[in-house]
Amino acid sequence: MRKPDWLRTAVPSGAGFEATNERLRAYGINTVCTSARCPNLAECWGRGTTTFMILGDTCTRHCRFCAVKTGNPQGAMDETEPERVARAVGELGLSYVVFTSVDRDDLPDLGAGVFAETVRQVKMRSAKGKVQNGQAPAPGSQPLVPLLEVLTPDFGGREELIRQAVEAAPDVFGHNLETVERLTPRVRDPRASYRRSLDVLAAVKRASPQMTTKSGLMVGLGETDDELRQALRDLRSVGCDIVTVGQYLQPARRCLPVERYVTPEDFVALEKEALALGFKGALCGPLVRSSYRAEQVCAGRRDRVPDPKS
Repeated sequence: MRKPDWLRTAVPSGAGFEATNERLRAYGINTVCTSARCPNLAECWGRGTTTFMILGDTCTRHCRFCAVKTGNPQGAMDETEPERVARAVGELGLSYVVFTSVDRDDLPDLGAGVFAETVRQVKMRSAKGKVQNGQAPAPGSQPLVPLLEVLTPDFGGREELIRQAVEAAPDVFGHNLETVERLTPRVRDPRASYRRSLDVLAAVKRASPQMTTKSGLMVGLGETDDELRQALRDLRSVGCDIVTVGQYLQPARRCLPVERYVTPEDFVALEKEALALGFKGALCGPLVRSSYRAEQVCAGRRDRVPDPKS
């Protein structure tokens, strides 16, 4: 299918893009922007924002919508990664940070510990650095550390691992439903499931009822409008606060083909429908991805989640 004009994007370039690219290379950090061939790379890097991809660049699952490299890392870990990511966040001067990862079914804790440690390192280094630079906050001012969003795998549905990531106190906890229930076995790896993803979001709310939860869906894979509405209702049924919906684009030849292109007007209507269902935030559009303009979507949800260990 020929890609419509509204899906054409700029070639990455400009000072902001180059500065972000240089810092990420210097620290040897992966991003989902490049690994998943995100169409918004030029825009996001141009304004100095990025989504960090932790736990390496090789995923143990084989979802048919994703271009990230797959394989078996056999337990390989870089113990310096949380610290390197925290240093890069500080240098980039980000006010809103998103961490996602590959699936790591080869690890005993499926990567939950690295998510938690990365969040802790960013909080610690950001606060320490700003105090040392004489930037201690005045009463009523913004927090020292950037707002932190995690976009996690399902951790095998193990509630103790989900809780481990929650207890690091990110501001937003995201886990993507990806697609409607009928298409899940075709689109996602057999180890993933529609109901398990809903259970992950429900488990976050059980562990921390005040924590903002978020999920994302793709359209254009063969779903019907009724199935998409049901997926939105299912997300609300487990207390999901924020939803993103974007057009699926085939990122590699081995991935599923696009079945249809949804018009910008239809996305506008879908966003209104999502808000009417009770989502506190919704962003729906052809080029929307899970962390696209995340800081804007969460602008009305800037109440900090208390750190249980502070």
